[in-house]
Amino acid sequence: MRDIESVAIPSKAAATGPAKITIRGVGKTFRRPRSEQIVEALKGVSLDVADHTFISLVGPSGCGKTTLLRMVNGLIKPDAGEILVNGKAPEPGPDMGFVFQSFRLIPWESVRANVAFVMRINHLPKAERDERVDRYLSLVGLAKFANSFPNELSGGMKQRVALARALAPEPQVLLMDEPFASIDAQTRELMQFELMRLWSINKGVVIFVTHSVDEAIVLADRVVLMGPRPGRIIEVVDVNLPRPRWDYDVRARPEFIDLRNYLWNQIRSMVISDPNSDFFQRQASGRA
Repeated sequence: MRDIESVAIPSKAAATGPAKITIRGVGKTFRRPRSEQIVEALKGVSLDVADHTFISLVGPSGCGKTTLLRMVNGLIKPDAGEILVNGKAPEPGPDMGFVFQSFRLIPWESVRANVAFVMRINHLPKAERDERVDRYLSLVGLAKFANSFPNELSGGMKQRVALARALAPEPQVLLMDEPFASIDAQTRELMQFELMRLWSINKGVVIFVTHSVDEAIVLADRVVLMGPRPGRIIEVVDVNLPRPRWDYDVRARPEFIDLRNYLWNQIRSMVISDPNSDFFQRQASGRA
């Protein structure tokens, strides 16, 4: 295997430009339901995210990726450290889009009404709201389905609606929590290319949580590798693959293969050695 330094550089500093998002020494603990047990989800997490940057978070299950994403959104607060977005504590709002793993569409509302929902509750004038709905439904290829209802759509189409709903308010930051995990493999890859195309138009900040190393590399400028619970950042790796990456052949490039192998080996070694993992427990009991 080629020297990983030729294709991936662990980043010691923020990406070029001032930080849009600053995460400093963040920690978070939870109490298990109906239990006195305290779980330390995150510890000492620090990261700078520059504007116009696409970040992927990868790591073993349970390492706090989703918890970190929700804290950046302001849905939950850190117990230690601080998170700043544009120099201020984050809070949910039109400048912060969130795409969940489940589609979370309103079943009794049309596609048009679902896409307009966030803009409607934030009192965007109707004329501007209608223009954005039309524009983003066209961008995701669903203009002909504007009056359809969620139960009339395929899984991939529902996720396109969810993506249009998150993008239509034109947020400065888009947070995505395994958004393509619940759709089939072929549609997932098409959605990856769709997301890259849309991001190339708006060029805001995207933080994308995924369990797929391939997906993380294809999409991101930088891959943030997190370690097992309590979650912490092991390293930040620059993805030195040219954009645009809309051609499937990018996965055959030596740089992609080397980086995928490197990240996967890192994650595998963490899972095997983590005493809290199911894999480790099976090995210890001879049931692997």
